Parts: sequence; structure tokens; C-alpha cells
Amino acid sequence: MSRHALFFTAPHQVELHQESLPHPAPGELLLQTVVSAISAGTEMLLYRGQMPSGIAADTSIASLAGEMAYPLKYGYAAVGRVIETGEGVDEAWNGRLLFSFQPHQTHFTARLADCLPVPDGVTAEMAAFLPNMETAVSVIMDGQPMIGEQVAVFGQGVVGLLTTSLLAQMPLASLVTVDAYPLRREWSQRRGAHASLAPMRPDVAAELRERLQERQGEDQPQRPFAGADLVYELSGNPAALDQAIAAAGYSGRIVVGSWYGQKQATLNLGGHFHRNHIRLISSQVSTIAPQWNGRWTKHRRLQTAWDMLQRHNPTPFITHRFPLAQATEAYRLLDEQPGEVLQIVFKYGD
Repeated sequence: MSRHALFFTAPHQVELHQESLPHPAPGELLLQTVVSAISAGTEMLLYRGQMPSGIAADTSIASLAGEMAYPLKYGYAAVGRVIETGEGVDEAWNGRLLFSFQPHQTHFTARLADCLPVPDGVTAEMAAFLPNMETAVSVIMDGQPMIGEQVAVFGQGVVGLLTTSLLAQMPLASLVTVDAYPLRREWSQRRGAHASLAPMRPDVAAELRERLQERQGEDQPQRPFAGADLVYELSGNPAALDQAIAAAGYSGRIVVGSWYGQKQATLNLGGHFHRNHIRLISSQVSTIAPQWNGRWTKHRRLQTAWDMLQRHNPTPFITHRFPLAQATEAYRLLDEQPGEVLQIVFKYGD
């Protein structure tokens, strides 16, 4: 018995390796993967060779404890069905659908404590969005949007769209998004953005400020330091961070949820940033931010993410489904034609 696992082996190169099918150790489960989702942000850094060297792939996920270096088995959004239980695990788990932070592979073993039962009413494809929804919940918590605020979101990939979906249910004055691709801008407005702009236009900063202010009413004069109260930078593009700073108003908050890897951000921290008390806030989902630690746990945030998946079903974001054997085509599509892609998932079995 064997399994197939996806490895990143060099820039722009992925391979399927055949491995012996593991048996579950005491306290573990063996699962057959049903679906796994590609993370367009992190996995494209790996695919393009832009990941930083000398760091662990992920310090909070047991299956990704190794160094982020080639060859690397990676991925963290797998949904599988239990086919065997190890010693000490109730056999009633057999046949259950579970989520686990696991690489792309046909089978995997995991401790029961590292698996999450998929709730009733959540499909396997919906469950594959759990990491992205948890990230969206996390950046919302770190930004702390308030009633009546003017909010801008740079980047409308899957995390950006999920963040927009959550923000749209709040009583904001304005919600304006920015993304380079028409497909994403269309989905952004369908998910509740009041407007969605293309970042390439030279006057995008002025237009963004105007769109943020227009819902105040024409008879209300703009303040001298008008701009967004809260900005999210979720594009993965370092150039967008400078645009985010330009969009922020006096004492504005900028939540940086992007991971740039080796890409450098060149920022204009002169007059506008310096004089307007603008705050840059780092947001990363692996841990709970200090202000929430007293009451929030990883489990509580994940439960919130499950609830939000059911409220904001993300499966329409799936634009492509590939068998794992066609992984090369999947990553090439995401790399070369990103404007045609929202979410790619691997489907396993029939």
C-alpha cells in the first residue's frame, strides 16, 4: 500500500512522490484525503522560490515542522475521511470527515487532537477554506473595525474576499476594495464592497479617498486629513503597502496581513505618514494577538471561523478543480494566469 504526496522541489517545479502508506500510531488516525486547497499566497512564494531561508515552514503546525527549503512537502488545508484508527482511538471515528492542517497528499496520519470534525451542514469543499477564514477572522480582530468607520481593503484574493464578506456585515460608513483583476473586483462587490478599484490607475489614491468620503453626503465638507480609518493590506504585493499608507487618514490603522517572503517593501514614510500618526499593525494567524489572549484561544477562533464559513459560503470562489496528478498544470495556471483564478482545489478519488 502506498500514497502519493506533492513536493516542491525547485522554483517552478512540483513533483508527486510515491511513499509507503503509514499506519496510525497510538492516538493517531489514518485518513484518505477528499479535497485539499492551494494557498495562493504562501504556496506561490514556494513555487516561485521567494520564501525566506533558514526558518521553519510553520512553527504552529506539527505536519510542517521542517525547514522551509526544497524539497518540501507543503499545504495546510486538507479534508479527509478516517479509514483506520490507532490504538487508544475510538473506532467510532471511522468514516468521519475531518479537517487537518496537512500537506497535499492522498493519505495522511494525524493525532486526533490535530484534527477538527467537519460540522454538520459544512461540505468537504467548504471545510477546505477553514484556514483562510480563520485568517480573515484574525485580521478583523486585529483591525477592530468600529461602527461608522471608512475601511479600505487592498487585495481581493480568497483571504481578501473573505475579509470583505465579514466587513460587509458590519455597520461601516464605507467599504472600498482594491485589486488588479476584474474577476476579483466583481466578486468583491458581490460580497458587499461599495466599490472596487484597480490599483494601476495613477489617480487611484485620490479616487479611493473620494469613494470613502462620498457616503458622508455632498453637503459635508471633507476634513483636512480625510482618508480611511482602517486599511487592510492583503494583496501579497509590497507595492500595495505604500498605497495603503497613502489611503489612510489621520491616526489611521493599517493591518498588514500579507506575507511578502523575500520581497521587499519600499515605503514613503515622509510627510503623510509621519505627520498623521498612522499605525502599522502586523497580523499573523499562527498566534492570538496579545490583547485577546486573556479570553480567546485557538479553539474559540476556529469555532468562529466554522460559523462564518456557514454564514458566508465560500465554495463559489472555487474556479478550478484538479486531480493531484495534474498539480503541475494547477500551479502553472495560478502563476501565469492569476486573473482567471480565485481558488484551486485538488480533488482525490472518484
